[in-house]
Amino acid sequence: MQLNLHRLWIFMTVVECGGFSAAAQKLYLSQPSVSHQVRQLEQSLRSTLIDRSGARIRLTPEGEVMLEYAKRVFLLADEAVAAIRQVSGLQTGKLVAGGTTTVGTYLLPPLLAAFRDRHPGIEIGIQVANAQQVERGLVDGEIGVAVLAGQPGAAQLVSEPILEDRLVVITQPGHRLSSKGTAEPYELAGEPFLIREPGSSTRDLQEQALETWGLEQRTEIWGPETIKQAVAAGLGISLVSEHCVEQELADGRLCAVEVNPAPKPRPIVLAHRRDRLLGPAEQAFIAMLRNVRSWPGINRLRSIS
Repeated sequence: MQLNLHRLWIFMTVVECGGFSAAAQKLYLSQPSVSHQVRQLEQSLRSTLIDRSGARIRLTPEGEVMLEYAKRVFLLADEAVAAIRQVSGLQTGKLVAGGTTTVGTYLLPPLLAAFRDRHPGIEIGIQVANAQQVERGLVDGEIGVAVLAGQPGAAQLVSEPILEDRLVVITQPGHRLSSKGTAEPYELAGEPFLIREPGSSTRDLQEQALETWGLEQRTEIWGPETIKQAVAAGLGISLVSEHCVEQELADGRLCAVEVNPAPKPRPIVLAHRRDRLLGPAEQAFIAMLRNVRSWPGINRLRSIS
């Protein structure tokens, strides 16, 4: 039996999009054509891969197995392309770097800008998500290399530290704590505390700090930018990376308060699949990351050698 890779790709797209109609739009095909191709794949395998009986599609046990092998097939194809590009070096190619929300928003852009200056022929992309999603992207082969706040937990990944990130408590200007500079945990009691969404590495550190400080009142907010706006509007206080509020602290839109005991700095690590063949662009980017000595911020973007 020969496996039709075109049909396999359509099957993966249906699963990724959550339905035949959405997959048809993404692939610029008609829905009947997409359905037919998946049916043909199922017939060739003599197995039903997708349960169509409910309002939403669901993978059958056979479909779950097929999806895992399909990901590996296309990851191997990507690795073959990367191996061939080894011959041509860094004249052409593509680099897609993943980053957890804070890192992907405030660290990766200046680093990738420096990389592009060196290698203008390389197409650059960034995928930003929370820690769980970035790890999943690395494991599934959708991302070749990523920079994360905190150590990844997936056994398939290898990682190494490159920087550290310190978290600070932020308040609205004019807040009763804003002029203190330092505060004891009991002084935060009763303050609405804005906490990141589940899956965020910052959320884990926020919860650890709240437990250490004996604070319980919290409101869930999605993403660092929303948290900053909410704090500035007076909805509460929060604990965030010092780097994501550098500009706001500099121009007075937010204030930082040191709380004792302060949360421990978290490692910023680069990660990739241990069994992935990295392309020339990914290898060059990793080499550049290993030379980073400080976080490229607004006032301290350095020449990375």
